[in-house]
Amino acid sequence: MTEPQIDQLHEWDRRHYWHSFSPMADYEPLVIERAEGVWLHTAEGQKLMDAASSMWCMALGHNHPRVTAAIHAQVDRLAHCTSLGMGADVTVRLAKRLADLAPGDLEKVFFSSDGSSAVEIAMKLAVQYWRQCDDPKPARTKFLSFGHAYHGDTLGATALSGIGRYYEPFEPLLCEVVRVAPPDARSVTDTNPAEAVAGEALARVDRVLGDFADEIAAVIIEPRVQMAAGVLMHPEGFLRGLRALCDKHGVLLIADEIAVGLGRCGKKFACDHEGVRPDLMCLGKHLTAGYAPMAATLATPAIWDAFLNSPDRPQEDRTFYHGHTFSGSPLASAAAMAFFDEVDDGLLEKIKPAVDRLGERLGRLAERDAVVHPRQLGMVAAFDLELPGADSSFADPNSIGRQMARHCRERGVWLRPRPDMIYVAPPLTTSVEEIDFLMDVVEESVEVAQEALAGGSLS
Repeated sequence: MTEPQIDQLHEWDRRHYWHSFSPMADYEPLVIERAEGVWLHTAEGQKLMDAASSMWCMALGHNHPRVTAAIHAQVDRLAHCTSLGMGADVTVRLAKRLADLAPGDLEKVFFSSDGSSAVEIAMKLAVQYWRQCDDPKPARTKFLSFGHAYHGDTLGATALSGIGRYYEPFEPLLCEVVRVAPPDARSVTDTNPAEAVAGEALARVDRVLGDFADEIAAVIIEPRVQMAAGVLMHPEGFLRGLRALCDKHGVLLIADEIAVGLGRCGKKFACDHEGVRPDLMCLGKHLTAGYAPMAATLATPAIWDAFLNSPDRPQEDRTFYHGHTFSGSPLASAAAMAFFDEVDDGLLEKIKPAVDRLGERLGRLAERDAVVHPRQLGMVAAFDLELPGADSSFADPNSIGRQMARHCRERGVWLRPRPDMIYVAPPLTTSVEEIDFLMDVVEESVEVAQEALAGGSLS
């Protein structure tokens, strides 16, 4: 087959490739040919900064020598090994490494292929746990999640979503979930301090857990930052208070750290910001530095013990019957081990200058009238747009956020467009100079949008 020309690639892209979370009626082809560091190179030859880490997963940037070398070495030894009754040596070592790194006693590791699956596993473990633990409560089949939450796209994970367009079409297929409005740090003011905002939300959770005391199996949360909710950040103390409420009502706490864990928020785990130890933790994205599909669900020994068969009760089969073809992939495990080698070599210390510069530039940007609610935690930052006359519809190709993203793309920065806000989540290895380039372009896009709206030329 001859190599297609760029126009042909674009035509095939429009006709055959159904892209994730993309309105396909007005899809504009963007075909990436190669990448290096924080830079993507398109088939047309344009160089674009990957300011969203290819949806929050490329922790070390593209074509990182340590990760690519680890994958190359592993493929020569063992490319695939089932997790059914056996496991690759590299995956065994990865499980031990995760057990040692994880907060608390999260020492039991179940591997899967993607974040949604990791969440599904946590859900199934929670429900089956309450059927098989020493004090069974089989009526506990519901979950408590938070408004605007996103935990994945498979049916169980979809049920946990707090974003209507993600779960409403599928409601007949979904399990029962009780949703509670989360605390939003944007509500914090001099007269409404963080403690009050967190306290009001905790009171809501307390009431719901009291009302459904015998029905809720677990509470699930993205610790500190709800990424898909528009980078909604929780005030300090909420996560710690949520752990206390789960203990008070005897329900499990699931920490979905798929997007926010493993360095994204400046620490190894987002839970570390408040010293919280969940009962189940879901990891993904950064786990393999984005180089191979892998996720993990970590559990405590107390949960693990409920799944062990007993010779005293041979008629009871407590096995967790769940698995994936590529669970514990040796190639993905090798990539993950290389990522943790970088962490051990001081990655989180090395990123501090870039994190600080990102905060400085965000503060400068916040001086503009159009920029409201600037927020940052580690290597993720966001701000809302306050531009009178701007359309904020997600599907509208002329919404201000999508137009600003197009402007950034023209200037060499790829952002995931949002209708009325801008966020950046570049690779952890982004340099101070690259942060400056990124924020120069973002600041310019705000200025262009302001001028266009003032002149009536931005619809």
